[in-house]
Amino acid sequence: MPSSKCSTLALGISIATLLQIAGVSLFLFGFFPVKPTLSGFSGSESYQMPSCDSDSDAEMVDLSSEQRKSLYEELSGIPPVYDRLILMVIDGLPAEFILGKGRKPPAKTMAEAMPYTQYLLANELAVGFHAKAAPPTVTMPRLKAMMSGGIGGFLDVAFNFNTQAFLDDNLLDQLYRIGWRMVMLGDNTWIKLFPNLFSRQDGVGSFFVKDTVEVDLNVSRHLDVELAAEDWNLLILHYLGLDHVGHIGGRQSILMAPKLKEMDDIIKEIHMQSITSQKNSNSQTLLVVVSDHGMTEAGNHGGSSYEETDSLALFVGHGIRTASDGKKVNNEAFQVDIAPTLALLFGVPIPKNNIGVTLTNIFQSLTEEQRLRALELNSWQLLRLLRANLPQLCCDYSSSSTSNFNSGTLLRADSTGINFCIQLAKAVSAHDSWRLQNNSTLRSDYFHIASESYELFLRNASEWLSHRATDKPIHILLVAVVLMFISCLLFVCLAFWLFFNTYNNLWTSEDTFIFIAVILHAMSFGSSSFVEEEQYTWHFLTTTLYLIFLFTQIRTFLKGLNGNLSEVVSPIILVLISGRILRGWHQGGINWAHLPDISKLLLWLSPSTITFLHITSILSLSVLYSNSISILKSQFNLVLWLSYLIGACLVLLQSIKNNIANTILVDHGTTWIPQAVYVIGGISVISSLFGLPWFSSIRSKKGIFLGIRECIYDIGSSYVAFWCLLQLLLQQPVNAIPVLLIYMQHRASVSLFADSVSEHKDWVKVAAMYFLGLAGHFGLGNTNSLATIDVAGAFIGISSYSTVLSGILMFCITYASPILSHLSMVMCISTMVDRRVISSKEKFNWRILLESTVAIPSLVPLVVNSVALTSFTVVLLLMRNHLFVWSVFSPKYLYLCASTVSVYLGVLLIAGTVFYICYVFTIDKRKYQT
Repeated sequence: MPSSKCSTLALGISIATLLQIAGVSLFLFGFFPVKPTLSGFSGSESYQMPSCDSDSDAEMVDLSSEQRKSLYEELSGIPPVYDRLILMVIDGLPAEFILGKGRKPPAKTMAEAMPYTQYLLANELAVGFHAKAAPPTVTMPRLKAMMSGGIGGFLDVAFNFNTQAFLDDNLLDQLYRIGWRMVMLGDNTWIKLFPNLFSRQDGVGSFFVKDTVEVDLNVSRHLDVELAAEDWNLLILHYLGLDHVGHIGGRQSILMAPKLKEMDDIIKEIHMQSITSQKNSNSQTLLVVVSDHGMTEAGNHGGSSYEETDSLALFVGHGIRTASDGKKVNNEAFQVDIAPTLALLFGVPIPKNNIGVTLTNIFQSLTEEQRLRALELNSWQLLRLLRANLPQLCCDYSSSSTSNFNSGTLLRADSTGINFCIQLAKAVSAHDSWRLQNNSTLRSDYFHIASESYELFLRNASEWLSHRATDKPIHILLVAVVLMFISCLLFVCLAFWLFFNTYNNLWTSEDTFIFIAVILHAMSFGSSSFVEEEQYTWHFLTTTLYLIFLFTQIRTFLKGLNGNLSEVVSPIILVLISGRILRGWHQGGINWAHLPDISKLLLWLSPSTITFLHITSILSLSVLYSNSISILKSQFNLVLWLSYLIGACLVLLQSIKNNIANTILVDHGTTWIPQAVYVIGGISVISSLFGLPWFSSIRSKKGIFLGIRECIYDIGSSYVAFWCLLQLLLQQPVNAIPVLLIYMQHRASVSLFADSVSEHKDWVKVAAMYFLGLAGHFGLGNTNSLATIDVAGAFIGISSYSTVLSGILMFCITYASPILSHLSMVMCISTMVDRRVISSKEKFNWRILLESTVAIPSLVPLVVNSVALTSFTVVLLLMRNHLFVWSVFSPKYLYLCASTVSVYLGVLLIAGTVFYICYVFTIDKRKYQT
């Protein structure tokens, strides 16, 4: 490969990468747009039947708060039932803890932890609902849903960590416009979403998940004063502690029951002081206890499983009662139903972009006329939103006493619009008949018909709006796919060109299998089940590849070419055994996550067991790193080893400290230990990169070949060891053994590729390391669900909240294994530096060196990732209207985009390291020749 060909290869890789970045960016922009919404705020027009003339919906905006409030009361036909609202948000509380699941009551431990809440439900003093939340189940989009009744864009999961002001129509702004004074205590997400609305506020950061105590005490310390105050209409209390307990220890954490008891005491205090005491008062307060989302067994959230979407809506107040006919209340609802329900209860218009349905079960104290009016207003609001999504829709009723709509209407709507018009027409007809009927029996019949018809229209319209795919600019998506396809094709062509120029068209069983594996993995994306359970794909492919290595070594031994079979077979056996343990450590995926595995077994045991394994992993890693480098070979290696030892001791200290903190109040204020590990690790890695080449070149009097090889290996060893040390600090303690096993797999692979008599091609070595990284990714408990992202570790060592720093740490935790595979490739590259780099005239051949140490380790991961990314982009485009597009395919695409970033970083690190080492040795060689 002459220098011109090297330049051509570098240029080709650069162009393909830029095309891929452009394609992904365009696709993200086109596939995840902001959902179309109606601008402005609902006003007096909300109390009128929408007409086909959009201009008639103009609102008078030059009204004072009192005038607006009086106008709304006059037009609504529903007098405000309450004049004060206490909204208590218990972050992460599954409704199952209070209401049970299905027909089963809540677990005994959960029910006993909240006795007063159970008393309210048992005596029909409260009505509770399983308010299903839409994915992504993270705080910010869920608060938007509860306050606006709308479902935000899927990328709100990213914006959750950098919340911006919410500008759409919402309940808080509507209440503010009628003069309400509001107080907010708790999660500062509210302050970011609704700035300048609160007359008093005391926000706390929601992302320090190690804190389970102070975040709630900071809210409760104001409670007595605020409950006694009379200068507010809305009091928001957002408690974060229970969510943090889940992130730390899962649903079965020993801190869960005490935290539930704490929340129950607060509900009791509010009920006794603000509701019971007002029994004979003109002022009426409603307590609404909600949760933004649930949590998995492991305490995480973000995905679409039942456990994560099972949020709570509990209404407590005078007049809140179940149906008077004795029928059991249907306690299944949607989180977006909270917004229209509260709007109608407090006499303000329903937010424009609401898709929720009024919870009529809690309107039993209202008259029949008022209950039908509530359903009518909700229907009119949804009809306006339907018209925004179906421009040709026009349900124009010719008179107030008939359900017939103009004949021209049918010609202006498609079949979906016609069905909605017919459903609403039936409800309007029954409502009109109820108004005109004097006979009590018939009047009751028409009331039930009207109620059921309204609810049928509302539920169908709500479901259609919630499942309606946003209008995606198909031309942008097609351009993006074309760019990515060209990029992928360019990567593949470069790989084949390099392959045939290097290996003389000789294919082996290893080459064939890797090629087939990449194709099979890409094809598997067409099945949602394979996407959900991708860990099985990578465990199978990785195990099969190493079994092929094993059979190759045995065949070589039987041919008499390998005299010591145990030396080359033992690394393969170690990789296979470690892989099997990793596969059983976490029962990953989506559908089988509930099955028992090693990690669940350890979590059921005492915390001391996990701490012991954590300490064992730290000590074992220290021993293995000491063995990987010759400590006494140079003073520089000795310094690196000592710095690593200090870092390991600090991680050990942090592990012991965390074990103590798990059984008592969590002390989250001490961050110096993790910060010290970050500083020591960073300085050590940077020093090894920039210092070791100079020391190695000075010591390398026996030849540049051995000097480069040893230098690359030592730097790679430092990369891998300090990265694993960082993971032992950041990962959940139960993942300590998997981190150690993944490290051992990579070390064993490097040993195999260095000592194997039956030489493997360089690109096979790189592919094997890359496969190990992806299998290890799932071995650490990661899945294609957002719920398995470890939020807790992303704030270790951070003294003040930083979106950038926490995002970097979260990325490091999630992609620990794939990044480790790239770091290990630096070690593996040392096995690719062979005697071919010395020409017959004893001149150094830079072409072969760069070909084996830069081109192949960079191109192979880029090709494999590009095939996966491009194929899944095509699948996502085809599946854009699929039922699982938001719950399965979209999260996977975000994971793939993040994985692409990790590949870019890994390739840059490999290329930068090798180029710098070669640069240093080139300078030293010139000095030596001079």
